[in-house]
Amino acid sequence: MTAVAEAGRGRSSSGAAARGWGRLRQGRALPVLVVLGAIMVLWYLAALWLNAPRTIEQFQREDRADYSIGELAAAAWSMERPVLPTPGQIAADIWKTTVDTRITSKRSLVYHASVTMSSTLVGFALGTVLGIAIAIGIVHVPTLDRSIMPWVIASQTIPILAIAPMIVVVLGNLGFTGILPKAVISAYLSFFPVTIGMVKGLRSPDPLQLDLMRTYSASRTQIFSKLRWPASLGFLFPSLKIGIALALVGAIVGELPTGAQAGIGARLLTGSYYGQMVPMWSALVVSGLLAMICIFAVSAVERAVALARGGRA
Repeated sequence: MTAVAEAGRGRSSSGAAARGWGRLRQGRALPVLVVLGAIMVLWYLAALWLNAPRTIEQFQREDRADYSIGELAAAAWSMERPVLPTPGQIAADIWKTTVDTRITSKRSLVYHASVTMSSTLVGFALGTVLGIAIAIGIVHVPTLDRSIMPWVIASQTIPILAIAPMIVVVLGNLGFTGILPKAVISAYLSFFPVTIGMVKGLRSPDPLQLDLMRTYSASRTQIFSKLRWPASLGFLFPSLKIGIALALVGAIVGELPTGAQAGIGARLLTGSYYGQMVPMWSALVVSGLLAMICIFAVSAVERAVALARGGRA
């Protein structure tokens, strides 16, 4: 009986493993893991290729001519000032500047991330309100559609790096410093996708639905609140996901011309001035994580709104 029970347990465990592997292959986790593994391998190879010349020079200065490939790779992947840091070096620096450093310290990435996120959220709020207001005006006033819409599109043809210093200087002369100039730059980048998405969403109702509302003698306000606005939500949230990511980019760009002492942009500037590639890459990775967190937050709000309206999350 014991042997039969053990055989049964073995078959059940192997069956569970097969079912788990099947679900893994059919889901999204396996492709993501495969791509991530390929990126890691290519990253380490690129770090070896770029860091090897300096490592070989160091070996030559130390009169070491009998080094192996493994020693060369280990030295190239552990350089103090590498040309391209490895993911391990970046992860160690992020841990050091987030967990092992006080949040209030100016060496903490959490502190710099909070400074950048404050500008991002304010700019995103301004850009969202501006984008929705412009979209409502474009949809309801034909003159605004012909006059403003071309300028909305043309505004995005100007490189943000060109106008960011101008915005900072102009607002500074008007007495606005600190978070506001960076928030304005974030709003400049984030309002465009919100405007375009909302124009598309507000115009998405079928003409028959609009005619039916007019048959019921619905006012323009009622048509907007009962038909256009609910129909636009499916376009609004994808636009908000793009907008908040662009707002983060705008906040970082806004920190560059100001010579800011805090923020992700300040970390990037400091790293470029002193040739510290590891802190620069750490700041870039943290900015990417911040963008993911912001997008997930918008997705959570989208699911909550869908549930509140009786839909599925």
